[in-house]
Amino acid sequence: MGFIDVIFEKAKLNKKKIVLPESEDPRMVEAAAKIMEQGIADIILIGSKEKIQKAAPQWNISAAQCIEPADSEYYETFAADFAQMRRKKGMTVEKAREVMLNPLYFAVMLVKYDFAQGMVAGAVNSTSDTLRPALQILKTAPGVKLVSSFFMMIVPDCEYGAEGTFLFADCGLMEHPNADQLSDIALSSADSFARLTDKEAKVAMLSYSTHGSAKNPLVDKMTEATRLAKEKAPGLKLDGELQLDAAIVPAIGKSKAPASEIAGEANVLIFPDLNAGNIGYKLVQRLAKAEAYGPITQGIARPVNDLSRGCSADDIVGVAAITAVQAQ
Repeated sequence: MGFIDVIFEKAKLNKKKIVLPESEDPRMVEAAAKIMEQGIADIILIGSKEKIQKAAPQWNISAAQCIEPADSEYYETFAADFAQMRRKKGMTVEKAREVMLNPLYFAVMLVKYDFAQGMVAGAVNSTSDTLRPALQILKTAPGVKLVSSFFMMIVPDCEYGAEGTFLFADCGLMEHPNADQLSDIALSSADSFARLTDKEAKVAMLSYSTHGSAKNPLVDKMTEATRLAKEKAPGLKLDGELQLDAAIVPAIGKSKAPASEIAGEANVLIFPDLNAGNIGYKLVQRLAKAEAYGPITQGIARPVNDLSRGCSADDIVGVAAITAVQAQ
């Protein structure tokens, strides 16, 4: 059974409700129908059921709950709550009523009040527009200092990682993380990997150097990130700095880092910056024909996930299933 099939089964065992605010996009309608048909999650769509159905009339969304913000019984409560939350930023109840007409903001409020347990958007909206409401309303999870993102990479016919399954971070959000931020990304990523795969995370802090083979501030950042991560989570299987081949190829790991407990066995790869991470995941996706699920966010108090605007309906189904499992 492949990674996404396992995720589907995990989602079905403890079904959650996911809100899809970009509901007049045909891909969202198709995804909603498939999610409900397969029993992956219950669905809330934001908007008029008539308009939503018209966007893709061939798909059955009769089981979905459709909510128009202005007509909702929650509208005034959400506006008052949001005005209180943002009062120091000059938010008034009158302004908050306008904000709550935005499907993204209204959807995140549904998650805050636990009417839904997660949100998926980004097929139409930018990453910043998708995540801004979540950061304003839900904020970060307890004990977490920053929000980051990851991709689950499923590489066919691959002997490395967890039978070809890897987590890559951060490939979609943090542009120039410093050493402390990288250590936090590593800890969040290890937790995400274990939660989604039920396998032990083995984390590699990547560089072009292995255990001091090169000296440079770029290398120093990853060395310091490794030290901080080990200090924060002494029991975590993590090492660095490691070159990619030393991290995932057993023979090279033993040769270049013989004292490392994870060299050659890493399944969670932490990249030094967004340039490296984004290039890395796209190389693997295109050249190795890997499945790439993400970017999945981590660190928000409740699951809110962003999509690529080029996503397919099936991509949305996969991210919704991952979101549902995160909500468990």
